[in-house]
Amino acid sequence: MINIYDVLETIKMIDEENLDIRTITMGISLLDCMGEDIDSVCTKIYDKITKKAEKLVETGCEIEKQYGIPIINKRISVTPMAMVASACKGGDYVKLAKALDKAAKQTGVNFIGGYSALVHKGYTESDKRLIASIAQSLAETDFVCSSVNVATTRAGINMDAVREMGKVVSDSAKLTADKNCIGAAKLVVFANAVEDNPFMAGAFHGVGEPECVINVGVSGPGVISSALKKHPDADLSEVAEVIKKTAFKITRMGQLVATEASKRLDVPFGIVDLSLAPTPAIGDSVAHILEEIGLESCGAHGTTAALAMLNDAVKKGGVMASSHVGGLSGAFIPVSEDAGMIDAAKSGALTLSKLEAMTAVCSVGIDMVIIPGDTPADIISAIIADEAAIGVVNSKTTAVRVVPAVGKTAGEELEFGGLLGGGPVMPVNTCSPAKMIARGGRIPAPIQSLKN
Repeated sequence: MINIYDVLETIKMIDEENLDIRTITMGISLLDCMGEDIDSVCTKIYDKITKKAEKLVETGCEIEKQYGIPIINKRISVTPMAMVASACKGGDYVKLAKALDKAAKQTGVNFIGGYSALVHKGYTESDKRLIASIAQSLAETDFVCSSVNVATTRAGINMDAVREMGKVVSDSAKLTADKNCIGAAKLVVFANAVEDNPFMAGAFHGVGEPECVINVGVSGPGVISSALKKHPDADLSEVAEVIKKTAFKITRMGQLVATEASKRLDVPFGIVDLSLAPTPAIGDSVAHILEEIGLESCGAHGTTAALAMLNDAVKKGGVMASSHVGGLSGAFIPVSEDAGMIDAAKSGALTLSKLEAMTAVCSVGIDMVIIPGDTPADIISAIIADEAAIGVVNSKTTAVRVVPAVGKTAGEELEFGGLLGGGPVMPVNTCSPAKMIARGGRIPAPIQSLKN
């Protein structure tokens, strides 16, 4: 049983250090919405989501008022839509995305995730149809997010899917060029995707999850940074201990909110994702934590080591504070959403190559990186392949969410606004990987996958 006094110290951090609950995400199974007629499926999807999530936003607002804890986003994740639509005989899959979008607007949530496919070992016909519809679906909806899992440690990397997703990312940006290429910002390509991730754009409700569940994602980079400022001369062992203790306090608040939301909505509590998710706001930056540890700028040599220590300490501190930890849990490094990352990228201290190295030890991967609009699809595919390889070999989740800025070149800027932020267009290596990407097939699973 959590005592509210356990989190009083944490609540004091809210006004000055940008502490918040980043999201309450309700996961909803749509497996019982399957059917042969796509229009009937769309109706069942809308009806079920609006019924299950009818009071989600209202409940989140009530908890905010009662405890004084900002809950920035209220979101929904659903069963991967390629599975839900697998029984449909014909019909345009964009209709499914529009049904999700309509339900999101009716319930008042910020985003709805799950326009997704899991193709790490191969495609079903439904997977093919959904992936072919992603770019148009993201262009014609406002709140729908999409993800595709192309690799796992057990299966290896589906390079046919990697090749195709490079084109989908490019097309998603082009079809939303008049909206700052927002389509690509709502699309993520995964290796080792998890089933209980509450964060967008990669959230979906896994088939091993309950009928309906509440997952909470906490944040607090500003709190960690502020805590470290009080220990300017500490050695790195002491720095790690400060991060651990602070992560514990942050996660206790997440556990409180998750428990309250679960009780009020009469929905099982799933997990707390104890991630440090930054925002463009000054003082809410993972990059600034790394700089507080002792780097002149994020991206300097030593950045990967500092991030590894941060990620590990966050996990160690948070896991003791919650009954169920899951999701991605660690430190996120989305460039356009992190004020310190933006500054480092603008100065040239942070490059795409350094970001790739950092993804070996962070929570996810190459995230919200803006690249030149004329970047060929095969280079985007190669970026995805590199990230997938890091995830597969290291048995961790990695992902790619890059935004080709149509009409812009390296050094220019692209703005999304809100939590998605904005930032500089980062240069990419233009040496062609076209022959490798064109080969297709599968990169076999690494030997460490044979654990049975």
